[in-house]
Amino acid sequence: MDNENTFVERQYLGRDKTWISVRLILALFCFIAYYLNLDHLASRQLFFIVGGIIIVVSVVMMYMLLYKTQVTPNNITISGLWSTSLVKIDLSSIISVEKKPYSNFIFNNPVYNLHTKGKIRFYAGGRDAVWLKDREGLVYIIGTHKAEELTNAILKAKRTES
Repeated sequence: MDNENTFVERQYLGRDKTWISVRLILALFCFIAYYLNLDHLASRQLFFIVGGIIIVVSVVMMYMLLYKTQVTPNNITISGLWSTSLVKIDLSSIISVEKKPYSNFIFNNPVYNLHTKGKIRFYAGGRDAVWLKDREGLVYIIGTHKAEELTNAILKAKRTES
């Protein structure tokens, strides 16, 4: 029972809708410039190549795992991409769990284990986040697409722990 996961979510780098839209608009601009630039063959080909590369990179990024969140009965484990460090948050040190918006901004950059002003941020996509506060005053902000499920899993794991 100790290793049983009550919640698992994978956050992918390229699946945030706003950044997909930005990349597709850039690719569309390149293809329109390719179509309109009939006189200069070299720059015309360059626009087509750049537009194609933007599309290919977007598809590859959609399958790149940024981090994985796991809730077990004793802790929350956040494992990141390739060489990033594993983050374990002990549930016994958590004093509050809240579901709130991640940010007021429309565009948010993906981050993993970003320490700023007493807050530790994890974000790949989605509007909502789970805000955790521990006894030392640190605030963990975990951006997620399933904020309600993650909040319920953490609260359930805290109840079974105590």
